[in-house]
Amino acid sequence: MTSSDLQEQLNLKALNLLKEDADKIEKLIEVQMENLAMRYCPLYEEVLDTQMYGFSRQVDYAIRVGLIQEPVGKQILSKLERNLAVLYEALNNKKE
Repeated sequence: MTSSDLQEQLNLKALNLLKEDADKIEKLIEVQMENLAMRYCPLYEEVLDTQMYGFSRQVDYAIRVGLIQEPVGKQILSKLERNLAVLYEALNNKKE
């Protein structure tokens, strides 16, 4: 196996791991959207914010060490941020 092959495998593995983590956060968002009828829980919002912050740091690290391309990382983050914004908007509308 050449160093180029190894690098490609590492890049693919990093991308797959980031996508798995993004899917976990996406699931948290979906669960909260499904349970909007229940009481508002600031702790759940805090967990999501913490997960997003940690994930953004992982993406930033992967970009900086060259494991993924910046546009790919930004696309993954943007999708999660849009979904999180939809959730927060729905929560705010429910509070009003």
